[in-house]
Amino acid sequence: MPINKGMMSSLVENWGTPPDFFAELNKEFGFTLDVCAQPHNAKVSKYFTPEQDGLAQDWGQEVCWMNPPYGRKIGDWMRKARNAAWGGAIVICLVPARTDTKWWHEFAMTGEIRFIRGRLRFIQPDGNPGQSAPFPSAVVIFRSSDANN
Repeated sequence: MPINKGMMSSLVENWGTPPDFFAELNKEFGFTLDVCAQPHNAKVSKYFTPEQDGLAQDWGQEVCWMNPPYGRKIGDWMRKARNAAWGGAIVICLVPARTDTKWWHEFAMTGEIRFIRGRLRFIQPDGNPGQSAPFPSAVVIFRSSDANN
């Protein structure tokens, strides 16, 4: 099976959330806002598109799903998620488990971390499952109670 070179590089920033994976988390949390979506891949009816720029929006008291772009701005998204939780939102983030990075230590480690066993099979832009990701993933949960960390 050929390797998808885009999966191995920073050329791909938008990794579509596997539906079954999302459904399990949605059962637990009951999401009300998808902060990083496009109309074709939004996970809930209320969402922010790239044009609306979720980083510039108020996430209020929502229960937020966040599968952010995995490029250079991921630290900005994690800072926003943590700060939104301090303001009353609950934010559940699907991110690469990059435990050696600055953003991981500054932000991810202030929330609840759930490492994902195995590799997720993200969804391609055409809606079909892609190959398994070449990186481990984690779910990071930010709640207002984490503000003391």
